Amino acid sequence: MEGKYIYGIINANKENKISNGVYSIPYQDISAVVSDSEMVDYTHMLKDALARLLIGHQTVIERVMTAQTTIIPMRLGTHALDEAEVSDILSKGYNLIKRIFERISDKIEIDITATWGDLVSIIKEAGAEKEIRELKEKLLSNPKGINADDQMKVGSMLKKALDERREEFAKRILERLRDLSKDTRSHELMDDKMVLNSAFLINKANHKDFEIKVEELNIEFNEKLNFRCVGPLPPYSFYTLEVKKIRFEDIDRARKRLGLDGFATRDEIKKAYQRLALTSHPDRNPNKSGIEKEFDEVTKDYRVLWEYCQGENCSFDEQDFKKNSVLVKVRE
Repeated sequence: MEGKYIYGIINANKENKISNGVYSIPYQDISAVVSDSEMVDYTHMLKDALARLLIGHQTVIERVMTAQTTIIPMRLGTHALDEAEVSDILSKGYNLIKRIFERISDKIEIDITATWGDLVSIIKEAGAEKEIRELKEKLLSNPKGINADDQMKVGSMLKKALDERREEFAKRILERLRDLSKDTRSHELMDDKMVLNSAFLINKANHKDFEIKVEELNIEFNEKLNFRCVGPLPPYSFYTLEVKKIRFEDIDRARKRLGLDGFATRDEIKKAYQRLALTSHPDRNPNKSGIEKEFDEVTKDYRVLWEYCQGENCSFDEQDFKKNSVLVKVRE
């Protein structure tokens, strides 16, 4: 089944061809960057195929950005049935999208990674610390030899020392780059060699100064760290959007569990959850069978309603729900 694949949103009202089958669909003063594409379930796709699609997805987004157009990326695999649904998504997310454009106007993302230049030397340095050195000497002098527990203790102390070094270096890097950054996001460290893996949202005008700072850090840390700088990029780490289609059955079930009527304010939703959370919390009911599951379900239903109710209040009527069944949000 063919639909519309959405790459991102641009802050311009124009319907035109961008490149190679990629074009824009406007709504008011914003437009979706799309292509005609087969509707595919990305959740069960093999990693290699997914990686190829991700490269294509990012290539289009970055090509649009290179053309001096600010773009908010959409999550990989975002499809709409047709042009009408694309317009509906833009309509539902319009206020959020405009707020994001205000935040990212004239800004770019720069991704920085720092890795140990020589991990073996760093491990030797950590192993030479007084506390670890004395423990190793004590164990080596023990006539009974070293057992598995002793090895685990030394390993644990060594890991702690390495983690402290990594945190100290990462903190120093972040402090030096913070003045030129509007926002930062830390990503998962991929292996033991990695010290820092962070994204920085900066003003375009500060791009050169930011690169100079990174080079200064590279010189300061000499051969201890290797830096890699990627960018400029669209704000992938900060404002990638996703589209979520909500089912009425889920909203109705959650409403009933929290004891709400057909209309509620966000404050009423929160208070209803707090009441139920108190009575169903495992700490308050240590001997009640199945209480953990009950508490988890209450929390899950609260999150469903909180996500659905985007304004100060919301209706749970099925006809009103149909107007709000598509949710546009920033990916967490």
